[in-house]
Amino acid sequence: MGMLDRRHFLALLAVPFIADVLASCSDDDSGTTATTGPGTGAKRESLRSDLARINADADPRAAAAAINAFADDLYAALVAQDQNANLVFSPASIALALAMTSAGAKGTTLTEIDEVLHITDPTGIHRSMNGLAAHFDSLNQTRDNTIEGGEGTSSVQLSIANSLWGQSGLQFQQAFLDLLAAEYGAGMELVDYLTDPEAARAAINDWVGEQTRERIPELLAEGTITTDSRLTLVNAIYLKANWLDEFDVDATTDETFTTGAGQSVQVRMMHRESELAYAEGPDWQAVDVPYVFNGLSFTAAMAATADTPPPSSSEVTAGLTRLMVRLGLPRFDIETATQLSQVLMGLGMEVPFTDEADFSGMTTEELLRISDVIHQANITVDEKGTEAAAATAVMMAATGAPVDEEPVVLTFDRPFTFWLRDSETGTVVFVGRVNDPSQTRA
Repeated sequence: MGMLDRRHFLALLAVPFIADVLASCSDDDSGTTATTGPGTGAKRESLRSDLARINADADPRAAAAAINAFADDLYAALVAQDQNANLVFSPASIALALAMTSAGAKGTTLTEIDEVLHITDPTGIHRSMNGLAAHFDSLNQTRDNTIEGGEGTSSVQLSIANSLWGQSGLQFQQAFLDLLAAEYGAGMELVDYLTDPEAARAAINDWVGEQTRERIPELLAEGTITTDSRLTLVNAIYLKANWLDEFDVDATTDETFTTGAGQSVQVRMMHRESELAYAEGPDWQAVDVPYVFNGLSFTAAMAATADTPPPSSSEVTAGLTRLMVRLGLPRFDIETATQLSQVLMGLGMEVPFTDEADFSGMTTEELLRISDVIHQANITVDEKGTEAAAATAVMMAATGAPVDEEPVVLTFDRPFTFWLRDSETGTVVFVGRVNDPSQTRA
């Protein structure tokens, strides 16, 4: 088949994975049921594998290592596109969506996806990703502060959802559907890209908006879903967490921040002095600020100059030592929306985007290739804590220290890199660079 005859495959990150598959899988045991579409109340058919998600304990370390190595590569590539722009993305969300995509890939197509994601065990990675998701779910907690004389509640909310949106009537491989159900908890929502692509786009966007608490209301812009679309894999991540010790709002002041472009802007600088994990190198300083319950933390590193390469997340975490730190950290509220196809191809994932792609593990009725990967993420940091969300779409087309010492003074008044990490596994959930905290998302 020619390029114009191909069908699109879309995978969304930072949103629950949703895939639509044919409604008429007559030779499998999966059931088709009616569901209510998010936001509209409209009935829509679903196709789900009979397999329940596997809840047995699984080692998340392979998934964590792959995500973190992928995060370093992708960060370098995205920063290189615009040295002075704010940046935020979720390597966990993107890796989850692409790992789901790899479940239907074969041959060189699978090899290139695995190499870019730093996956060394293509079979075991799905169970490890499942274990990581289960670990993330265990981090959710709420504390009533009034019990100890405080005010309100403190909580950690971290949700990851996976699902698929596919063309009604298209036959997908049962093994593919079973794996996504068992390891990713992903069912299939049936839509009709052929006759009403806008309705399909609206349904996916509504679902993404719901999963991200409306922080990403329109992941897919008009025209991204067409009559050539056939399958969309979706992953969504939403996070909201209070600091273990909140910043005093009264200590926040207007201060000067020198942007990546060398301009001086006024920002709201938060302040606190407390014992924190701190690290430094010859030309950088870093601090790690924990969230309530100590399951997640926010690590920020600032180089000596805007042109100095920042340290890697592993370099920072390896040097963390508890010290008294007099910290100044600007409030910020940033967002990044980007197409990742060219970046991923530059990292080595080339064949999956070409007519030579082999996604026959998904379906043999049509030849598929990835046509684009769309990712959107945002993060808000203030005195109380952090709220963040991410979503990614992969689109496919058919193919033929001691407290008595003087505190360390660390004020983030110039560009800095941050990693929002899981404390136990070290997984980087969000990563970014703040070049100008005075520029906020709409």
